[in-house]
Amino acid sequence: MSVSLRPFLPADGPPLARLFRESVEILAEDDYSEAQRVAWSSAADDLPRFIERLAQSLTLVAARDGAMAGFASLAGDRIDMLYVHPEHAGQGVATALVDALERLASARNLPALTTDASDTARDFFAARGYVAMQRNSVSLHGEWLANTTMKKQLTPAGATR
Repeated sequence: MSVSLRPFLPADGPPLARLFRESVEILAEDDYSEAQRVAWSSAADDLPRFIERLAQSLTLVAARDGAMAGFASLAGDRIDMLYVHPEHAGQGVATALVDALERLASARNLPALTTDASDTARDFFAARGYVAMQRNSVSLHGEWLANTTMKKQLTPAGATR
C-alpha cells in the first residue's frame, strides 16, 4: 500500500484535528503521562486556530487506501508538525511526509531544517540524520512537556550527494 500526498485544504481541519488527538493520545503513551497528553492534544480544541496554523504553513496530508493517514507542516525552515494516525504508524507515512518536506526545503535552497521533536519522534528524526541541539521544556495548560530541538543539514536541490 503506497502513501499519497497532497496539499492541505481547510476542509481537512476537522479530520486532521481528530487524527492529531488520536496520535498524541495513543502513540505518545509510553513517553508522556495522561495529563501531559491531554494538555498537548488540547492544541486542537480551538479548531479555527488549529486550521489557521496548518493553513499558514506548507502542510501536506498523507493518505493510504483513501484514508487520512497523517500530516506534516513546514513553517519557514522548521518542521512544525508531524503526526500519523495510530492505525498507520510504522507503515512509511512519516517517512513519506518528511521526505517530501526535505525535498521542498532543498528546492527552496534552505541550508537546514530544524524541528522540536517529541520524545516519541526523536529516534525517527535521529535515524534520518537530524542531530540533537538542545533539550526543551514546554509548559502547556499547567503541564511540562519535554522535547528536543534537532537539526539536519540539507543538500541543495540539483547537487549530487
